[in-house]
Amino acid sequence: MSGFNLQDLMSQAKRQYDVMQKKMQETIVEASSGGGTVTVKMDGRKQVLSMKIEPEAVKSGDVEMLQDLVTAAVNEAGRKVDEAMQSTMGGMLSGLGLGGM
Repeated sequence: MSGFNLQDLMSQAKRQYDVMQKKMQETIVEASSGGGTVTVKMDGRKQVLSMKIEPEAVKSGDVEMLQDLVTAAVNEAGRKVDEAMQSTMGGMLSGLGLGGM
């Protein structure tokens, strides 16, 4: 099989998986909505680490607007995590030498 060693490939894939898991824990993104009214920090596992809401948003009494801002900030943070993980995965797959996978 001209140099193809499944055990070596699996070992390399396991190492890459471990690196990816560590990267997911270390990756932290921040996203905001409403011009900074709501700010969310999220890790690469998509766990919300913190949320900051400006006091003015609460004072306005517009609960529906605040809910929309929280939703938008969380969704944007999730998109940023996806982008960060996609670029990490792309580099890992090219490191495995799997071509167009």
